[in-house]
Amino acid sequence: MKLELDITPLNQWFLNFSKPMLIAGPCSAETEVQMLTTARQIAAFYPGSIFRAGIWKPRTRPNTFEGIGDIGLKWMQQVKSETGLLTATEVATAEHVEKCLKHGIDVLWVGARTTVNPFSVQEIADALKGTDIPVFVKNPIFPDLQLWAGALERINNAGIKKIAAVHRGFHSYDNGPFRNSPKWELVIELKTACNELPVICDPSHIGGTPELIPYLAQKAMDMDMCGLMIETHVQPKSAWSDAKQQVTPYELKEIISDLNIRSASVADIELQTKLEELRAIIDKLDNELLELLAKRMAVSAQIGAYKRDNSITVLQVAHWKKLIENGILRGNLLGLPKDFIKGLYHLIHDESIRRQTEVMNKSTSPLNPPKINSGQALSSGEG
Repeated sequence: MKLELDITPLNQWFLNFSKPMLIAGPCSAETEVQMLTTARQIAAFYPGSIFRAGIWKPRTRPNTFEGIGDIGLKWMQQVKSETGLLTATEVATAEHVEKCLKHGIDVLWVGARTTVNPFSVQEIADALKGTDIPVFVKNPIFPDLQLWAGALERINNAGIKKIAAVHRGFHSYDNGPFRNSPKWELVIELKTACNELPVICDPSHIGGTPELIPYLAQKAMDMDMCGLMIETHVQPKSAWSDAKQQVTPYELKEIISDLNIRSASVADIELQTKLEELRAIIDKLDNELLELLAKRMAVSAQIGAYKRDNSITVLQVAHWKKLIENGILRGNLLGLPKDFIKGLYHLIHDESIRRQTEVMNKSTSPLNPPKINSGQALSSGEG
C-alpha cells in the first residue's frame, strides 16, 4: 500500500512535547464536577497531557446515553481555563467540527464508526478546511487498511498537516482476551506505508479492561508508537459509558510511570554492528523458509492434480484437524506458542487450498474452457 501525506512533525505540534504524548480523560463528559475533578487530578500528575472527553457518543442502540451534548463543550472550556490542559473530543459531523472550533477545542478525532464512512469523513474534512487544528483518525471497526488510509488522506487533503492515526483495535469473530483485536501487523503496514505518520495507541478500547492496559501501553511503546489515549475517570465504576475499561487518575500515573521508553535508533556503533550480524542470520533463515514454502506449495499443486484425477474433494477436514493438532504439539516442544502455530498453519493451509482448487478447476476455468464439438453443442441446446 502507498500512502503519501503532508505531515507536520509531531514535535512541532505542541510545546514541550515528550514521548509518550498522553491523551487522558473520561469516555464521556457527564457532569461539570466529574470533568473538573478528573482533569485536576490528571493535570497534577501530567500537566503537559491532553484532556479527552466524548461530547457526542455514537451508540449501537437508541435510548442509551449518547453524550451530554453542547453543554459539555463549555465544561471543556472550564477544564482548559482552570488546569491549562489542552482539550480533545470526537467529531462525527460538520456541525460537531464547527461547534468545537467555536468553543476552542484543541484537538479533534474521527472515531472508528465514522472512519468506515467516506461520506462522513469527507464532510468533516470539508468543515476543517482553512483551519490548523490537529486531527487524529481512529482505525475503522473492522480491519480494512484502505478505509483507514483513505480517511487520513481525506483529512490531509483538506489542508490538515497535524494529523495522526489512532490504533484502537479491530472487531473480529475471535478477539481473544481483548475487547478489540490489536492486529499489530496492520499498524506496522500503515506505518511502513507512511513512516512520517504519528501513531497513537488506545489501549482502553483494545483491552476493554484496566488489567490489560499496562501490557498494551508498553507494547505500543515497544512498537515505536508516539502516544497513548487512555480513558481516565475519577470514579470509573459509576461511569455512564465504558465503565469496565476506565482507570482512575492514580492508576493512570502508575501505568505511565512504569513504562520503559526505548529508542528506535541505535547510536552505539558496537550495538549497531551486533544488530546487523543478528539480522543477517535472520535474513538467511527467512530465505530458507521461503524456499521451503515454495517447495511445499509445489507439492500441494501435485496433490491437487491427484485429487482431481481421482475425484477427491480438495478439503478433507479430518486431515486438516490432524495437521493442526500435530503442528501445535511439535511447536509446543520447540517453544512456539499455540496461537502463533495456529495462525501460521491457517495461512499456509489457505494458500495450499487455493493452489489445489486452482489445479482442480484448471480444465474448466473460464480462461481454459473444456473443448466441445458442434454436435455436442446442438445436442445440449435441444434439451
